[in-house]
Amino acid sequence: MKILKISTLLLAGLGITACVTNPVTGRSSIQFANNAEIATAASGEYRKALSSGKVVTGTADANRVKNVGGKIKNAAYAYYKSIGRESDLANYSWEFNLIEDKQLNAWCMPGGKVAFYTGILPVCKDENGVAVVMGHEVSHALAGHGNERISQAMLAEYGGAALGGASGNSKLMGVVKQLYPYGAQVGLLSYGRKQELEADKMGLYLMAMAGYDPRTSTSFWQRMQQASGGGGKTPEFLSTHPNPENRIADLNADMPKALEYYKAAGGKL
Repeated sequence: MKILKISTLLLAGLGITACVTNPVTGRSSIQFANNAEIATAASGEYRKALSSGKVVTGTADANRVKNVGGKIKNAAYAYYKSIGRESDLANYSWEFNLIEDKQLNAWCMPGGKVAFYTGILPVCKDENGVAVVMGHEVSHALAGHGNERISQAMLAEYGGAALGGASGNSKLMGVVKQLYPYGAQVGLLSYGRKQELEADKMGLYLMAMAGYDPRTSTSFWQRMQQASGGGGKTPEFLSTHPNPENRIADLNADMPKALEYYKAAGGKL
């Protein structure tokens, strides 16, 4: 919160408004980078990631990833439209692809470019499990966590010099390339713990809005922890996440609200 206030004062002195409030969670963050430019840069890196891996198409698993992604995307659009903020999603061009890879991982780039790895599907177990992961990763994009991290990096590296004109655009692209390096195992930048917690909450709500039972989220995270316990190394998907006990406690605290969304979507309690 202190960093947010300092950044706000700095940007206010430069005549720039950059405090963004998440309409689902209420959390505020500094995001002054250009979303359209970030989405363009991310799309290019996404194409490289797909071309360097084996994209799975036409299978039941691949179709499941696309179907779940589509439902969560549609639920998000409906919610944003209902509160008059559909313009927030103007720069999104969604894709949901399954990549053959044994990693327990999935990610979503700014602009809505999603990759699921086949290695995480056994942990997902079923469509509800896919929805837990999909909701979480899509939430990173919708919440502007990429913009937030890029903005933090630009302030730290360049200060006000990066905030305008052609020079600013060039520097933004440079930061995007640093944070989203081609070939990175995670597909990209790692998020902070506060962002992970926000993605948990927002993802829980989005899966419920899409008609998936949010109560299945806790069992997924228990399976995820069990699956990562025997290999001696925490998978990238969990590397910056809260510990399992705290995560499940937070999910349970958010569950009543999630169940309201689930019921409104036609779910049975």
